[in-house]
Amino acid sequence: MNFSAIFIKRPVATTLLTLGIVLAGLVSLNLLPVAPLPQVELPGISVSASLPGANPETMAATVATPLEKALGRIAGVNEMTSSSSMGYTRIFVLFDLNRDVNGAARDVQAAINAARTLMPSGMPSNPTYNKGSSFGSTVVMLSLTSDTMSQGEIYDAATTILAQKLSQVKGVGLVNVGGSSLPAVRVEIDPNVAYKFAISLEEIRTALITTNSNRPRGLVEANDKAWQIYTNDQSKTAEDFKPLIIAYRNGAAVRLSDVARVTDSVEDLRNAGMANGKPAIIIRVDPQANANVVEIAELVRQVLPALRNAMPGAIKIEVIQDRTTSIRGSLREMALTLLISLVLVVLVVLLFLRNVRATLIPAIAVFVSLLGTLPIIYLCGFSLNILSLMALTVGTGLLVDDAIVVQENVVRHMEAGFSRFEAALKGAREVGPTVLSMSLSLIAVFIPILLMGGIIGRTFREFAATLSIAVLVSLLVSLTLTPMMCAVMLKKHAPEAQGRLSSFLENALKWLNQGYAKSLAWVLRYSVFTLLILLATMVLNVYLYKNIPKGFFPQQDLGRLMGSIEGDQSISFQAMQQKLNRFISVVGQDPAVENVSGFVGGDQRNKGQIFVNLKPLAERKVSAEQVIARLRGKLSREPGARLMFQSAQDFRMGGRQSSGQFQYTLQANTLQELQQWAPRITRALSRLPELADVNSDEANHGLQTSLVIDRETASRLGLTMQMIDSTLNSAFGQRQVSTIYNPLNQYHVVMGLAPEFLQGPGTLKNLYITTPVGNQVPFSTFSHYEMTNTAIGVNHQGQFVATTLSFNLQPGVSIGRATELVEETFSSLGVPATVRGSFQGSARIFQESMKSQPWLILLAILTMYIVLGILYESLIHPITILSTLPSAGVGALLALMAFGQELSLIAMIGVILLIGIVQKNAIMMIDFALDAERTLGLTSRESIYQACLMRFRPILMTTMAAMLSAVPLAIGHGDGAELRQPLGIAIVGGLIFSQILTLYTTPVVYLYLDRASLWVKAHWPEKKLTKPLDYNQYLKSQKMK
Repeated sequence: MNFSAIFIKRPVATTLLTLGIVLAGLVSLNLLPVAPLPQVELPGISVSASLPGANPETMAATVATPLEKALGRIAGVNEMTSSSSMGYTRIFVLFDLNRDVNGAARDVQAAINAARTLMPSGMPSNPTYNKGSSFGSTVVMLSLTSDTMSQGEIYDAATTILAQKLSQVKGVGLVNVGGSSLPAVRVEIDPNVAYKFAISLEEIRTALITTNSNRPRGLVEANDKAWQIYTNDQSKTAEDFKPLIIAYRNGAAVRLSDVARVTDSVEDLRNAGMANGKPAIIIRVDPQANANVVEIAELVRQVLPALRNAMPGAIKIEVIQDRTTSIRGSLREMALTLLISLVLVVLVVLLFLRNVRATLIPAIAVFVSLLGTLPIIYLCGFSLNILSLMALTVGTGLLVDDAIVVQENVVRHMEAGFSRFEAALKGAREVGPTVLSMSLSLIAVFIPILLMGGIIGRTFREFAATLSIAVLVSLLVSLTLTPMMCAVMLKKHAPEAQGRLSSFLENALKWLNQGYAKSLAWVLRYSVFTLLILLATMVLNVYLYKNIPKGFFPQQDLGRLMGSIEGDQSISFQAMQQKLNRFISVVGQDPAVENVSGFVGGDQRNKGQIFVNLKPLAERKVSAEQVIARLRGKLSREPGARLMFQSAQDFRMGGRQSSGQFQYTLQANTLQELQQWAPRITRALSRLPELADVNSDEANHGLQTSLVIDRETASRLGLTMQMIDSTLNSAFGQRQVSTIYNPLNQYHVVMGLAPEFLQGPGTLKNLYITTPVGNQVPFSTFSHYEMTNTAIGVNHQGQFVATTLSFNLQPGVSIGRATELVEETFSSLGVPATVRGSFQGSARIFQESMKSQPWLILLAILTMYIVLGILYESLIHPITILSTLPSAGVGALLALMAFGQELSLIAMIGVILLIGIVQKNAIMMIDFALDAERTLGLTSRESIYQACLMRFRPILMTTMAAMLSAVPLAIGHGDGAELRQPLGIAIVGGLIFSQILTLYTTPVVYLYLDRASLWVKAHWPEKKLTKPLDYNQYLKSQKMK
């Protein structure tokens, strides 16, 4: 049966079907979502809880531990980390990739409810959770500034209006508002005046609590009317609170303003944000898992004009960072690369065919195949991203192969005297099995990737699926549209007189063919030498693989830097704010920087963040890594604080938020062991010249004032520990004691000592507490204080205490080399078995991928062998075809090393793709050799020799098409070139080297295996029956037994 015949005989129907495919492709092009990389859902949930005034150890023991125990019992939890600091605890739970995040969220809420009874009753609110992933990156960052409004007022408008509206945008997961806090009435008490009036802090707190009420009051009715009852029970501003009567002394009222300074301020004074040198509120818009970030950015920009109108006119809203700028640039460059590749492939075909009409056939076939792929990937739920576009770009050189093979065979029959219609029927029928073998064997290479699990498998699944779909569509087009166009468009008469260029090219191809014929005859005569070269390439593959630098994901230059500020652990907020201003000033002066913003404060008083937008690559002329190196030199001299930068990446997998791109986590059974070994390991890693910005999140050197209470004296005075802690909290804890209810929001009254009385631990001696009998006694009566060090942060991983060491890489150092050095250093220090170290985030996934790489290549080869064995019904011929692979591997690895590229995941995909590409040449040789043996009765030597010469031109054409389609990727220009180059270099290098070798090694291997097959048949001939078997007699003999 000739599958192509029905399409050749019905050209109108075939044309209309093709137009339908083209229209479906154009429609799908507009429907496909756009993303930087495949949308890999990482089901993670973050849980946050607060207890103002509680130290990190208290937060870890009373808040983090109960939550961790409850969350750890949820099914499918893969990893759980927590960070506790002053008044805050954050827990991140990472679930199995197959776990539904919505179902996990319900389990998390149930765990929070179960743990709530074990947590302190004084928490202002229950713990909350957010769905999403710690691996996500902010899509859009906004700054809000004003010349007339306070930071608290701007923050209020941002949280009340802006954040809520932005949260409603499709795909937005979380809107973070930083740089200040909500407005509040601050009551700053003068303890000396309070003592003079014999008024305790507890009395002031009680008065503030009772002065505000917002309870139901009911209504009154009379006859046919009803009146709601209203009372002026709400004090809303500082002026309302100042006249509040605290107590009476000597018959006179003592008001709040007599003992305290009452101001309209903010809840937390230890929070500050800056944008381009001005105080600012910073808003970060984070995506949901699997959300389309480009669509989010577009929708945010669309709603901004309406939001500006809804906000007070004095507030200026600016977009200071848009992640999708680099994404759009990368996708534009990728689309341009695809177009260039398509043009180059068509030029290759024109170069060989030297006929515009004949060139149009494969050009149209490639165009239809590409468009026909789009509806299918849309139905599969894929997106247009860098990897899927790379698959289509590489595919241009592969998709043309099928059309070339079919067309070339049709032309051969036309030259033999057949009409173009007969030639199309005969030619398509003959090469149908060959095209099918080429396509299926290429798809077989990607089966292991399609079935691979984990993050890496999900990330590259779209690449493999997109290319496989494109190959299948191309197979269908080559057996339907291509032979129909040959039957309609090809000329059956002799070609017209050739021009100079055409003659030159024809003569050059004839010269190449003749030279190949002579060299091939010599190689077949001295085949042992060729076989030794093949064996040498196998050994060389192993050597090169062991020695090439191993990488994870190519380092991208997205034009954004993320900086982490880390001050001394005893630094004050005021000093951190000065450091922020200093760092922003220095960074902003760099000629490559477009704008810079940042903030300090919040739950980590000695840490802050800086966000830098670089100028477009064409303007700055230096890479992001070079900018970081330049800034590192300028900022290293700043005393009391460090600023460590890392370049933003689209592909970052997990790990704690840290100052470095890679993380190494230490865990121990006890905190003492961790505190003993973490600094030693950090110092050892800092001495490695290959690493940069080595840092530890260990935070146990903060200053602490330890109040040592004489319990006997306190008891004699009638003072309990609860009374003492309550007084300390009222004085130093920024205690929220009352709530102010407004129509749009709720605000708090915050009490504490005035700032001038918070200048040192000496304040504790003069702080007074009221005994149950009404006497005021100073704390010095029953206590004394000591200065000690304490933790300003406590981290857990898997419920064990943990310290994470972060680091960046020096230029030219691969992550493979870095992980080896870290593990060697850890082993050399003699660390006890109770202290464990492991990589996290991208470094951990890199290690996992390194373990699976050899198996992935082996599975790809094995899968191809099985498919080829099924197609050829032979165990020998697949080995001949697979003998082409060693030369491709050597070429790819040598090219990567020559251009200073690592064997990254992208390069590895290129190597695997090569496995599928290079075997197509061998298939064309083997198919024609076998056909010649069967139909013409030629010997194996003569048949393979003639097959090589006959298929030399299409092999050369298809290889050049595949190679040139990858050249634009290898050259790499513009945004996103870092991702494209390794793939292109691996393919081009592999094809050049394999093209030279496989033209000779394949026929040699074919002959050796044919001889081996004949030897086996001669020594173990098949046993034949001497006479027909009588089946009835056989059954009768079995019954007798």
